Amino acid sequence: MSEFNNEQQAPQFPETPEDVLLASRRRTKEMVMEVKTAGFWMRLWAYLIDLLVIGAITSIVVKPVFYLLDVTREEYIWYAPYTIASAIVFYGYFVLMTKLVGQTVGKMIFGLRVIADNGKPLTWGAVLFREWIGRFISVKTVVFYLLVAVVPNNKGLHDLIADTVVVHEDTFLRKEREEPPVWKNETVETV
Repeated sequence: MSEFNNEQQAPQFPETPEDVLLASRRRTKEMVMEVKTAGFWMRLWAYLIDLLVIGAITSIVVKPVFYLLDVTREEYIWYAPYTIASAIVFYGYFVLMTKLVGQTVGKMIFGLRVIADNGKPLTWGAVLFREWIGRFISVKTVVFYLLVAVVPNNKGLHDLIADTVVVHEDTFLRKEREEPPVWKNETVETV
């Protein structure tokens, strides 16, 4: 028969060195709210809608201008005037919408927004690197778009270059954050 009643529990002795260090310290768990990052599929659908918008802008604005000026549209040569004008519309759309609004039309429809990793407003430099240089690289090498599916925080190459992340607007994840262990935040004084 045990010397403890049903109401009492036997004292538990620490089993590991970590338990010994933390035995006197009260472990507290703090609830924190983190923004929810947008995954691969949400970003893909938003991008496809953006391509539709860009196609519409190009068809409504660029094609009629070339038709009125009677300029031939050699669409398959990368340095043709029509191709250059279409590229200006493509990259201009992403740069201006991301900088001025923080989201493109496709991202608006799905409730996504581009934010800086540090929480500050997006800078022109970050937007230009993300939407122009990073997107140029990603468009030429589609594999870099697939990084969104495997990289933490669902970041593509253009996000990694510009220190940005795409998040769901007004959607947060509740997570428990434990206090760091004693040995990680206490400094050892030397004599």
